[in-house]
Amino acid sequence: MAKVHKGRYTAAMDEDFVVFLIGMRFNKLWKVHRWMPVFVAMPKMLRVLQKNPDRGLLNARLAFGGRTITSVQYWRSFEHLERFARDANDPHLAPWRKFNKKVGASGDVGIYHETYKIHAGDYETVYGNMPIMGLAAAGTHLSVTEARDAARQRMTASAT
Repeated sequence: MAKVHKGRYTAAMDEDFVVFLIGMRFNKLWKVHRWMPVFVAMPKMLRVLQKNPDRGLLNARLAFGGRTITSVQYWRSFEHLERFARDANDPHLAPWRKFNKKVGASGDVGIYHETYKIHAGDYETVYGNMPIMGLAAAGTHLSVTEARDAARQRMTASAT
């Protein structure tokens, strides 16, 4: 079990970064043969990225909500993310092409992604009595001090 850090903490990133949300939805639960390949592809990709930090993934976690699974990912840059998505030697392009060929627009499995380019200082975080996670795991985990007590202060402090 992850260590809980009692009290309030924030995160700091010294440079610009990318937040990438990618997920799938089980639209037709009984069509296991359609969604299972998508379901097992993401953990394989994340293992490769975690073993090779030079590829740009800073941190990732999976979140489950009803029929939807989302991976929240923090990347060093959009260029790193795009390179991984398009490189035939990485474990993304082949499963993506296979998905489009086999499932495509059938409606059996839903997929989505959202990409956000974040400038250094244009974010704010707070974690209360939590393990190190999210942006704090991707960057630096810091105690909330008097100078960083309110969201506005943390936003201003993260820019410096």
